Amino acid sequence: MMGGCCPDPGDLLFRRQSEGMNAVSHDRIVLDPAILAGKPVIRGTRLSVEFIIGLLADGWSEAEIVENYPGMAHDDVLACLAYARDRLRDERIHPGAR
Repeated sequence: MMGGCCPDPGDLLFRRQSEGMNAVSHDRIVLDPAILAGKPVIRGTRLSVEFIIGLLADGWSEAEIVENYPGMAHDDVLACLAYARDRLRDERIHPGAR
């Protein structure tokens, strides 16, 4: 962390990989036009990434989600967060000309 307020996310990813922790992939997230009109969902469920992120935003803990939705696992919650992160990574706001 050189002169900034926050660690470089790339450094964290490198550290996670070098310590033997795999980066979360999206193999748990599927897009199928026959399920919820193609919204990204957790494989084997009809629970959308949007729904899980919404529960977290509303203050639900991971434990509450896993307890209330049988079939959900820790890695599913991580996959939802990783999917959302990766979708937002390239998002840009283009302010209109003044």
